[in-house]
Amino acid sequence: MKNKKSFAPQEAEARPSRCPDNSAFKQQRLPAWKPQLTIATVLSTFFLTGAFCLSVGICLILSANSVREIQINYSDKCSDCSKLRENSYNWNIECLCSVDFKLKEDMLGDVFMYYGLQNFYQNHRRYVISRSDAQLLGRDVNVQRSYCAPFTTYNNGTPMAPCGAIANSMFNDTIDLFYNFNSSVIQVPLLKTGNSWWTDKNVKFRNPQSHNLSSAFAGTARPPYWQKPVYLLDEEDERNNGYINDDFIIWMRVSAFATFRNLYRRISRKRHFADGLPAGNYTFHISYNFPVTKFKGKKYVILSTMVWSGGSNPFLGIAYVVCGAAATLTGAETEVRVLTGVLP
Repeated sequence: MKNKKSFAPQEAEARPSRCPDNSAFKQQRLPAWKPQLTIATVLSTFFLTGAFCLSVGICLILSANSVREIQINYSDKCSDCSKLRENSYNWNIECLCSVDFKLKEDMLGDVFMYYGLQNFYQNHRRYVISRSDAQLLGRDVNVQRSYCAPFTTYNNGTPMAPCGAIANSMFNDTIDLFYNFNSSVIQVPLLKTGNSWWTDKNVKFRNPQSHNLSSAFAGTARPPYWQKPVYLLDEEDERNNGYINDDFIIWMRVSAFATFRNLYRRISRKRHFADGLPAGNYTFHISYNFPVTKFKGKKYVILSTMVWSGGSNPFLGIAYVVCGAAATLTGAETEVRVLTGVLP
């Protein structure tokens, strides 16, 4: 027993210490600045913050209100086509409709065309993950091991390209714009490329390596709701075909809300439209393919200009105004309490 007690102090000395080093950094003795809050500094901070936020918010709201925008609900105006699309067996029957509208004012500058959907929930968990990023990178993958189910393969084992519920439900209406000038009808030139992000076009989406796209996608089949295979999305431009098609890339970027809009085309500024869209009578020619009746949805086509702060959404400006008003009111209340003696 005595021998055991004699070894205890030696073991304690040999055990390494867990105390931090005696340095300024580890002992928290570095020089620091602790602000001394006074009434003057607090009030000036509140009022300056309020003035800044109010100024920025008012500028953003005025900028958003200067955007010219027109939105047309064509799901109701194309009611005959909508009824035709209620039956999925009519998928190969083409249905065309026209929607006339009038621009009361010129839309100067760059004009963007969007399609909008209402009551379409892209934010459902199973819908969001129903894709194969490896397949969209052009890799040869087994889609049955991905999250694409049930849109992976057909009964005969042929894989779908692209697979998944997002790709299968791709928006496929075709929209053309015509300008009724005097007694003639002029088609408005639209740009279908350059609408997606550079990272999407060059990093996230790539076509399989092959001498041509048709052979690259050999042994695959289109998704069930598509009218043509992926290598025929744009037969006129090879750089906008397959997985790197702008319309496909933009659709694969799912929305967080049930009502959303996606960029569809940009107005090409040339000839009659060098300065934008002049005021006058216009017509949308629509090839109606995307059904919305079953989920009680609606479809819109939107023409909008752009300003330095973005589109016509005033949310950011309103948020700045609310924060600025809150800071100003808090500063005013603090000053009143100081003057009345409530605060020392």
